[in-house]
This record gives sequence, structure tokens and C-alpha cells, in this order.
Amino acid sequence: MEVGSKIVATAAIKMALTSTRQEESHLKKLLLEEQAVKAVAVDYGGEFISSVGKIVERAVVAAKREGVIKDSHPDEGAVAGAAREAIAQIMPKALGLNVGGKIGIARHHDHVSVAIFMGIGLLHLDEVAIGLGHRAVA
Repeated sequence: MEVGSKIVATAAIKMALTSTRQEESHLKKLLLEEQAVKAVAVDYGGEFISSVGKIVERAVVAAKREGVIKDSHPDEGAVAGAAREAIAQIMPKALGLNVGGKIGIARHHDHVSVAIFMGIGLLHLDEVAIGLGHRAVA
């Protein structure tokens, strides 16, 4: 069996890269059945600086709503921290620009990962980036 942090990182990235709700739902079921990984994905978009708080909030709310994390301070903090880490990795490319994409969140035992797939728009010259954060929770 693979190490938990690798499993959740891979699952979060895959969830963030899904292109349809059907694909997202299918992958979520597959991850749960085959690897005991709980996962969820949620879309976001807007101007980068004003979207940072919304991205973190959407990640926490989606993870709680879908049962990926418990409704507890440590679990919420783990997702928020991992989301901020993922955002920090992308920030240099995105500052001052419009962004949109998907957040993937996955949990396996005490490992939680948040992957952020981001399309970064500047006129018709689009850039893409992925940020990844990980936390351990009891």
C-alpha cells in the first residue's frame, strides 16, 4: 500500500482536473471504493486577490459538506492551511489577474491534501498552474 500523503495528493490533483460533474462524481466513488479516500471538488473564479479568501472558504465548506472532514476546528484548519499553501505556490503567476478553476480536496486516514487547478487569464494569453498543500490531522 502506498504512503497516505502520496495517495491523497494524487487524489486531490485528479479531482481538481476533472472537467465535468459526472467525471467528478465517478472519480469520487472510485477513490472511496478502491483506496478508502474521501474526496470532493469545487469550482471558483474571479480576480485573484479578492478570490483568495473565497477559495479557502469554498474548500473548507465543500470538505465539510461532503464528509471529507469533520466539523471540527483541527480539520477545518488543516483544509484551510493546505489551501493557503496551494495558493501561495501559484500566487506569483496570478497576482492582479483573473483566475478560475477547480479545487480538489482528498483525505485518507490522517492525511489531507488540497490541490488547486487555476486558469490565469490575461486577454487571450491564458496560463495554467497547479498548487498543492498537505496537512496531517488526528
